[in-house]
Amino acid sequence: MAIQAMQLPKPQDSCAADTDVPHFDPEAAIGAQLRELRLLKNLTLKEVAEQAGISVGYLSQLERNHSRLPIGVLKKISDVLGVHMNWFFQQSSVGDASERDIVVRAGNRRSLSFTGLGITEELLSPNLSGPLELLISTIAPGADSEDYSHDGAEAGLVLSGTLELWVSGRHFTLHEGDSFSFKSTEVHRCANPGALATKVLWVITPPHY
Repeated sequence: MAIQAMQLPKPQDSCAADTDVPHFDPEAAIGAQLRELRLLKNLTLKEVAEQAGISVGYLSQLERNHSRLPIGVLKKISDVLGVHMNWFFQQSSVGDASERDIVVRAGNRRSLSFTGLGITEELLSPNLSGPLELLISTIAPGADSEDYSHDGAEAGLVLSGTLELWVSGRHFTLHEGDSFSFKSTEVHRCANPGALATKVLWVITPPHY
């Protein structure tokens, strides 16, 4: 996978209280990876910004980790740079070669944090070549994904905390044990209105990242 071509920063301590899962920093920045990939593609800030539908100044701020990076914006930039968002997932360890095509050990999860957004995704699927992806989102208090949409369908289960979910303008407040499902082509958004981190298990098909 292309993700193995670049060494990303190691995840740090999580804002979540869990101690039996890998730790990560929900504010971890990927601006340097955006810039390096853009330069590898021999693209200027202006070329990428115009194709992604954002301003040159905003893209420059993203590369310097000075602005929030919503999921939808990363998707647009990834498309321009010719990579899937899974390119930005960190893989801390390849794991045991005899099992890594089927099993993902807790310490070997790939993670992706969105700069300034307070949302970190941990990939639970062994790979993204199959018909679906399985991941856990940790959403920091006050974090908001902002609106976005993509192909496919998805479903989720709130593992802990409170989740606000918007789907095509409809608003829902979900708590631990609540679940949901919708077409990913509908504009959707999630946020954490609580004082503690929210964890959500997602199933998405086809793989989005």
